[in-house]
Amino acid sequence: MKFVEAPLAGAFLIEPEPRADARGFFARAFCRREFEARGLNPDVAQCNISFNPRKGTLRGMHFQLPPHQEAKLVRCLRGAIHDVIVDLRPDSPTFKRWFGARLDDDNRAMLYVPGGFAHGYITLADNCEVFYQVSEFYHPESERGVRWNDPAFAIQWPLEPLLLSDKDRGYPDFRP
Repeated sequence: MKFVEAPLAGAFLIEPEPRADARGFFARAFCRREFEARGLNPDVAQCNISFNPRKGTLRGMHFQLPPHQEAKLVRCLRGAIHDVIVDLRPDSPTFKRWFGARLDDDNRAMLYVPGGFAHGYITLADNCEVFYQVSEFYHPESERGVRWNDPAFAIQWPLEPLLLSDKDRGYPDFRP
């Protein structure tokens, strides 16, 4: 795996390094030792799948409060998404900054999202399937979100959302 530092402290794009032959290829998608060597949280409490039939579906921006903050490893298994993270850690040098990356079934890249970040994505194609490894169990009482178009972050989405939940649409403006 190739770890590429994202411009937000502690976040990484992770690219597979396939070994190919006549059968196709083989690549590692996760290695606890490699994550630990970079100071990344390697714990996996649960794995989640999100299927999105329509291009323009936006999910986010979600996070969990301490002590249930989640680190995530996100990959798009089918289709293409624009994956976005926002650093919500007040003591971070990249506080309130955002980063977006294309994850798709061709590049097979993954995004490592540290705890303390909001996370969301918009689908760039129909029939997208997204897979998450998450370091913490889901705790509904700790679930929070920030609005996808909150001016505090000024996220530049590649397209206008066509579909999002009432819950995601209704998150309040960010207040540190």
